[in-house]
Amino acid sequence: MVRKIKPIIGGVEEQYMDHPQRLLRLAKEFGECQNALAAIGDETRQSIIIAFLESANEKGIRVGEITKKTNLSRPAVSHHIKVLKDANIIAVHREGRMNYYYLEPTKSIVLKLKHLFENIETIMNDYWEEPSGQQSNEAEEQRG
Repeated sequence: MVRKIKPIIGGVEEQYMDHPQRLLRLAKEFGECQNALAAIGDETRQSIIIAFLESANEKGIRVGEITKKTNLSRPAVSHHIKVLKDANIIAVHREGRMNYYYLEPTKSIVLKLKHLFENIETIMNDYWEEPSGQQSNEAEEQRG
């Protein structure tokens, strides 16, 4: 069954895609988001992201502030900040010798993650909305 899916990264309406094409596209999106998924899967980094959200400071937040909010050592915070920065989840700006870290949802991978999960949801909903006989026929065709 061919169904129109929600736009994927870029905001351009996708053409009609069949199920295998959609799954290939989804696999590609997983690959693009792999570092971010690994980064946010860690509880310590989750607490750091929450510290960013609590601060809600336009300027950003410094490592020292994060250590106070999370009760982590400076080296631990610096390590986790690097992982989050490398995964394009947070950004940094410098003022003199001071680094301010911040969440920038429009420039980070957060939007790609959002689209990834929206596309997973769309595929799941489309799959479960199909008549059960059609699902089993498609599964048999893919196996055989």
